[in-house]
Amino acid sequence: MAKKTGFLYSDVYLKHEMPESHPECSDRLRAITADLQVSKMWPSLIKIAPEQASYEAIRAVHADEYIQQVQRMKRGYLDPDTFMSENTYEAAVYAAGAIITAIKKCRDGELERAFCAVRPPGHHAEEDRGMGFCIFNNVAIGARFAQKVGYKKVFIVDFDVHHGNGTQHMFYDDDTVFYFSTHQYPHYPGTGGAAEVGVGKGMGFNYNIPLRAGSGDTEMHEAYHVKLHEQVAKFSPDIILVSAGYDIHRSDPLAGLNVTNAGIKDIVEGILSAKRGIPVIFTLEGGYSLEALAASVLITMEELLNFE
Repeated sequence: MAKKTGFLYSDVYLKHEMPESHPECSDRLRAITADLQVSKMWPSLIKIAPEQASYEAIRAVHADEYIQQVQRMKRGYLDPDTFMSENTYEAAVYAAGAIITAIKKCRDGELERAFCAVRPPGHHAEEDRGMGFCIFNNVAIGARFAQKVGYKKVFIVDFDVHHGNGTQHMFYDDDTVFYFSTHQYPHYPGTGGAAEVGVGKGMGFNYNIPLRAGSGDTEMHEAYHVKLHEQVAKFSPDIILVSAGYDIHRSDPLAGLNVTNAGIKDIVEGILSAKRGIPVIFTLEGGYSLEALAASVLITMEELLNFE
């Protein structure tokens, strides 16, 4: 039987405008939605309009000064890669709001799984600065909100090709949020070595699997069907949140991993089988080949709907 699977999207994400030829462009979401809408699974997905994240929800992981800087900034660069246009703040608030909306729907029993097709992405955003195309850390905001509504133990999986430095740092000394990441290494942003395991109470609750350029389906299978399952079994989470970065695909122009469409399917199956019976929510991070991105999200949605 198909799982109750939500697809969260808003046209507001298209209003986050980039300079010409910037890889993190609105065409990414246009490609995803165009392919999904003509797919056989489209009628089975529960389409949900995201709400805005409240100031309080964003403030659970970001500094006031930084949030206010983003509110004030009308156009320009937060860092050499991260551009803001007139509507970026609005898009960013709705991007963080999508995962919050999905968590609420899971808590109320309306959804079992969800995919948030959002931009700007989030996992590089630190407490006090945006970087790597990211404004607010969507998955981190989601983790704190999930705890607020009763999901005490949150497991974050991040399969983007770039390490989620912001997410790691926000929970590095926390034993209630587990951060698990596979990523190309060494590569932007330079963090994510295997020795980075957390500090204090958070020691052992941060788990990085750095991968050499050229790694692909075989390495990912080991990571997502063996290592991930071991860590999930030990931690026993109440909810799984996923930073879904499809720049791991062999066709992606910004990186050097070699994951195929079959590998994407295998990763998603590994995540869904790690602990059954709890909500799993994906939120979009990277992925810059339009064709590979759209195909990868299609594969993911099919698994979310049908994988038992």
